[in-house]
Amino acid sequence: MSTVTISPKFQVVIPKEIRDRLALSPGQKVEALIYEGRIELIPIRPIQEMRGFIRGIDTTIEREDDRV
Repeated sequence: MSTVTISPKFQVVIPKEIRDRLALSPGQKVEALIYEGRIELIPIRPIQEMRGFIRGIDTTIEREDDRV
C-alpha cells in the first residue's frame, strides 16, 4: 500500500509503482469517483485501445420462439 500527501493546492502524486503497473502517462485523464467513503481514480483509455477487447466472446443465446 502506498501513501500520498495532499499538497496545499489539493494535488497528489501517483506513486511510480502504480503509474508503471497501470501504464499511466503524463497528461492522461482519469475519472475521480467517490465510492463507499473513498476516492477512486479510473484511467480513461482511448477508444482505440478498446478495439477487439471482447474478441472471442460467445454471442450465441437461446431465444424465445416469438423473438427472432
